[in-house]
Amino acid sequence: MISEAPPFWWQKADWRAWGLYPFSYLYGVVAGARMRRTRRKSVPVPVLCVGNFTVGGAGKTPTAIALCRQAKTMGLKPGFLSRGYGGTIDVPTLVDPEHHLAAHVGDEPLLLTREAPTVISRNRIDGARILADMGIDLIIMDDGFQSARLAIDYALVVVDTMRGIGNGHMLPGGPVRAPLGQQLRMASALLVVGNGHGADHVIRRAARAGRPAYLAHSRPLPKPELAGRKVLAYAGIADPAKFFRTLEALGADICVRREFGDHQHLQDDEIADLLDHAEANGYLLATTSKDHVRLAGHHGRAHELAEKSHVVDIELVFDDQRAPGKIIDQTFVNFRKRRLAETEAERRAEMKKAEEAKKPSKLSKR
Repeated sequence: MISEAPPFWWQKADWRAWGLYPFSYLYGVVAGARMRRTRRKSVPVPVLCVGNFTVGGAGKTPTAIALCRQAKTMGLKPGFLSRGYGGTIDVPTLVDPEHHLAAHVGDEPLLLTREAPTVISRNRIDGARILADMGIDLIIMDDGFQSARLAIDYALVVVDTMRGIGNGHMLPGGPVRAPLGQQLRMASALLVVGNGHGADHVIRRAARAGRPAYLAHSRPLPKPELAGRKVLAYAGIADPAKFFRTLEALGADICVRREFGDHQHLQDDEIADLLDHAEANGYLLATTSKDHVRLAGHHGRAHELAEKSHVVDIELVFDDQRAPGKIIDQTFVNFRKRRLAETEAERRAEMKKAEEAKKPSKLSKR
């Protein structure tokens, strides 16, 4: 499997996208109705969701980490909530990097737990309650923007400027997860990552909808040992080409590029091929932090590949350094409004219940 997302999703809509349009339309009807659900379960902690409009990565995890670091500088105790995509554990679980592998909890939660307590839960309400009971005072939800079960106080939608929203069609004809108009209504703001033009249309629509847009860029941490060296690069992420561009920006001479499916766990023969090919040709091995964490904790040649691979770490940098603080502050403002509204609704429900109790029953009238 080279990629979970068909390449035509990221090209101008062609006969394949239009041929699947009836199914995309039906998917959009269901997804839009789900997003419009008004009765969402609430937790007594602010919830900041980092999501995207499409299937596949746009930089959500680096964004969540950047917001977490900002929250800690503000004296807060943040925690992450993740679905744990790619893992096998199906009950709400606090991630323990000493005991859990990526095969158990997913690769992204293992990266997140390096920064703050991380809970995986397919039922996000249960996961959020665990974090609340732990004393977390800001829940950062990695993905889950289209989920209609948990009350969200601020939804920051990340858009990659190179890929944008692909061909603009919804699943299965394209990568879009729900009708764009509905998603924009539910979004609090956009985070535009990069300096390409693939997302210009979405940015203009967001501006017309009155949604602010923050700018950011991904920055690789220095890796001088790769500069000028011949490299075998491998990546199992949503957009491997983005990783290869990053390596080239670091000065690496990429001789071999190996693409795997997003979140894919490498098989023994694939691991052996990477190691043997690199050794036979004198190439350095280079990969992403997500790919590396999927190798962690294993033995044999998987351990050897993890040891020999040079990991390129990425951090997300906001163009406006004040932006993360503004986003977190607004999350708390929205949270207080939500709690006041909930208290008022409870008060009215109690008053209505009391009034109903005072009314004479039909039997007493007789």
